[in-house]
Amino acid sequence: QVQLVESGGRLVQAGDSLRLSCAASGSTFSSYAMGWFRQAPGKEREFVTAVSRSDGRTVYVDSVKGRFTISRDSAKNTVFLQMNSLKPEDTAVYYCAAVRSDSATYTPARQYEYDYWGQGTQVTVSS
Repeated sequence: QVQLVESGGRLVQAGDSLRLSCAASGSTFSSYAMGWFRQAPGKEREFVTAVSRSDGRTVYVDSVKGRFTISRDSAKNTVFLQMNSLKPEDTAVYYCAAVRSDSATYTPARQYEYDYWGQGTQVTVSS
């Protein structure tokens, strides 16, 4: 089992950058594929990005491609979401998620594929 704690969310201006962190504990971090989701007010939670457990493979939703970057640091048991050129439509609660995987290349993009979730961190982008 793994516990996830997100941090780094805050109020920023459009065009700013922000880095979110998700610290994992309780299990072998390298065994888990990791993902970020977000939920805007009045909307369903949506997939943002995922990274595989070991080969660095990533996948992004089209709306963040070229602006957001997911990365993981195994020494720190942390996954990061670097967000650049932020837009007001990026305003949401951002959630970190994890799933244990035997595949080095697995990059799940659906909520039901994940077993563990953090509590979320609020990102607000003002225009």
